[in-house]
Amino acid sequence: MTEVSSLTGRLLVATPALADPNFDRAVVLLLDHDEEGSLGVVLNRPTPVDVGDILEGWADLTGEPGVVFQGGPVSLDSALGVAVVPGGAAGESPPPGWRRVHGAIGLVDLEAPPELLASALGSLRIFAGYAGWGPGQLEDELVDGAWYVVESEPGDVSCPSPARLWREVLRRQRNELAMVATYPDDPSLN
Repeated sequence: MTEVSSLTGRLLVATPALADPNFDRAVVLLLDHDEEGSLGVVLNRPTPVDVGDILEGWADLTGEPGVVFQGGPVSLDSALGVAVVPGGAAGESPPPGWRRVHGAIGLVDLEAPPELLASALGSLRIFAGYAGWGPGQLEDELVDGAWYVVESEPGDVSCPSPARLWREVLRRQRNELAMVATYPDDPSLN
């Protein structure tokens, strides 16, 4: 069996060649990646559903837009909370109800009382569903050129203009990926 190098905490940015409509221009934050598979959330798919409509207590803690995001095509009836806790990357103990994923980014226990985390949160986003890959599936997609793998930044979780996140993440790269940000939405119109 091949050893899997963890990509937890990194971003998967859909290449223009990725044909799956679920991931067209998607930016996925990997929350878990090991030999058993991968799990992440799509950061740039807002829905029209207000957070307050499904998780009233958490609505005041989410940033703009204050809507639920479609985290991926799997388990759309489940919710995940992803939050940034400033200083969360340091060696201090995490606040109750928050589990570190990578650096200052972590998962929120949405069954915990929101007031437990309110003072510690820098940003919070709620996702319906997630993106998942079985053992070796993501690695195969990477070999096929479906995804660019780049470093995440805490601000990616709460980008106020999710429609621009794909281009913004690519633009900040210090290599030829920055040029991909100019790829037209419909190349046939060129």
